[in-house]
Amino acid sequence: MIELKGKRVLVTGGAGFIGSHIVDLLCDEGCIEIVALDNMVRGRPENLRRALGRGPVRLVHGDIRDRKLMEALVKAADIVFHQAALRITHCAAEPRLAKEVMVDATYDLLELCIKHDIEKIIAASSASVYGMAEEFPTTERQNPYNNRTLYGAAKAFNEGLLRAFNDVCGLDYVAFRYFNVYGSRMDIHGRYTEVLIRWMERLEAGLPPVIFGDGCQTMDFVHVRDVARANILAARAKITDEVFNVGSGTETSLTELATVLASVMGRRGLTPEFAPERSVNPVPRRLASTGKAERLLGFRATVSLEQGLADLVKWWRSERDVASDRQRQAAAS
Repeated sequence: MIELKGKRVLVTGGAGFIGSHIVDLLCDEGCIEIVALDNMVRGRPENLRRALGRGPVRLVHGDIRDRKLMEALVKAADIVFHQAALRITHCAAEPRLAKEVMVDATYDLLELCIKHDIEKIIAASSASVYGMAEEFPTTERQNPYNNRTLYGAAKAFNEGLLRAFNDVCGLDYVAFRYFNVYGSRMDIHGRYTEVLIRWMERLEAGLPPVIFGDGCQTMDFVHVRDVARANILAARAKITDEVFNVGSGTETSLTELATVLASVMGRRGLTPEFAPERSVNPVPRRLASTGKAERLLGFRATVSLEQGLADLVKWWRSERDVASDRQRQAAAS
């Protein structure tokens, strides 16, 4: 077991959805410095409110494409958690930006990790590398050639870089193929929001959720607190040059998800409406094999879908209340 106590840690995307939860857990590890880097496109300072009051956390508003900034931050770190990324839909809409952020900036980061002798990097990959998998549950041995998205291609390339730099330069790493992550601090604002957020908005307004497709598409939903915990386990573990699925190992259809969400929100009578399937990432099935992470990291998801959705709804409603209060105050001033 590797101790994180006394370490200096850099978290890219540290004010974002997953990154901020990693920062929360790092506050309990005795780190002497936790730097959360974020460009605030998807991240928000509010996501770190709790962490900033509990631990040696420093929020840096910057971009991973800024080589000078990254040089300074990596030079001062011992361990890096690389979470910064664009959403899959954003990658499809702006492919050149996707290359700059997801490919070029990641290459530069890994090069800096080698230059400054980073002890370990824990990197976010994605189940998108699988495309439409050929086996279910899907193990880490599934090839990445069925992926047909820019996002998945970038993540597969990143994994290849990690393996190559491990062989050539001895860079220690663990990469995680996240499945369908949900929970508090999901993207609420902006153009590329999560489907669950749109569903909650409709259900709260007394409208049925809209499913793109026939509703039989399945996903493997894993709560963000479980994902953050997996990252900490990987940083502690004396394991390198490994890629792990991070999922619940449970398959849930979109129709089932909409039904559970409606129940949690007190809208049982609102059944889903259906619309034509979207062209971005139309993968009809996701189900993670979680055995490798259980064996080598001791990781198993613990938050049930019902509990996780209830927590998400509670957080989302509190965020809406805060936003409404601000609007009222602005109107009165």
